[in-house]
Amino acid sequence: MKKIIALAILFFTIQANAQKVKLQSGSLDALKSENSIHIEFKYDGMSVGKYDTEKEYLDAKTAEYNKKEAGKGDAWAANWKNDREARFEPRFIKEFTEQSKMTNDKNAKYTLIFKTLKTEPGYNVVISRKDASIDGEATLVETANPSNVIATISVKNAPGRIFGGYDYDTGLRLQEAYATAGKKLGKFIK
Repeated sequence: MKKIIALAILFFTIQANAQKVKLQSGSLDALKSENSIHIEFKYDGMSVGKYDTEKEYLDAKTAEYNKKEAGKGDAWAANWKNDREARFEPRFIKEFTEQSKMTNDKNAKYTLIFKTLKTEPGYNVVISRKDASIDGEATLVETANPSNVIATISVKNAPGRIFGGYDYDTGLRLQEAYATAGKKLGKFIK
C-alpha cells in the first residue's frame, strides 16, 4: 500500500511540474498539408537562473570558475555558447521531427523560430539537485516573408534531466530540456 501511495505522489508531483505548450495566437492549419518545416533558434534577451540577462550570468560564472582555476571560466563560457549548435539544437530538431513527422528543410514553406526566453541551468552535486528547464516561444512564419506570422506557441517549464541522475554537466541537463521542448512542441503541432 505504501508503494502505491508513493507512486501516486510521484505521479502527481511530475504532473504538477509538467511542461505546458499553448497556442498563444494564430492557427496551425497552414501546416496540415506540409511535410517539412525550417527550424531556427534565437537566444537574445534570455534570462538565466536568478540573473535577468545571459551576460550577467556568464560574467558571474566565468569569474567564479576563473577564480578557482585560471582559464577554467573562459573555457566554460565558450562551451556554454558552443553547446547551442553542438547539443541543444540537434536534440530539439531530432525530437521535434520525430514527433511532428516533418523534416527540417531550409527550403520549406514555413519556418519555426524557437526563441529561448528563460533558462534554468539547474545543478547536480550528488546529495542535492535541481533540474534544468527552459521557457520559450515558437513563432511560425512564412519562410519567404518572415514578417507574416502564422502562429505563436508558448513553451513553459520544459524540464531537463536524465534517468538515473547522472547529469552533472550543465550542458547535458539543458540538452535534455531542449529535447523535451522539441518533443512536446512536435506532438502539439502534429
